[in-house]
Amino acid sequence: MQIICCRATSAHDLSAGLEIREAVFIVEQNVPAALERDGHDNDCLHYLITVDGIAMGTARVMVLNDKFKFQRVAILPVARGIGLGATLMRFMMDDLAARNDAAGKSVFLSSQVSAIGFYEHLSFEICSDAYMDAGIEHKDMVRPITAQ
Repeated sequence: MQIICCRATSAHDLSAGLEIREAVFIVEQNVPAALERDGHDNDCLHYLITVDGIAMGTARVMVLNDKFKFQRVAILPVARGIGLGATLMRFMMDDLAARNDAAGKSVFLSSQVSAIGFYEHLSFEICSDAYMDAGIEHKDMVRPITAQ
């Protein structure tokens, strides 16, 4: 099994990421399409994880002045439970830590409450009370930007 993480830059890669997001958020989790497709994709860095050449996971990162905001982290159901999510997250953090503008920034995300344990294993800490987003309970989480 060959697992590859990359920054998605081609139209093909970006399309694969959108298809994964549609399958996970719109179909599986019933997030309204208008919320999932929020118009910010052009403002973000996009990432993919492939298994034997097939895209199985994606995420995007919005680069802000003081933080990298991880968004739309999604692994297809067929590929869950084998560590792809953690592999993708570590790749993204390493990629961002190598940027010239990384010093002093943190990594921030809005976690579905059901995924908090996953992010805690990656050294994220809860930094907000619970709130609803797209009908799903979330909490914000943060960690320093350091290479893994």
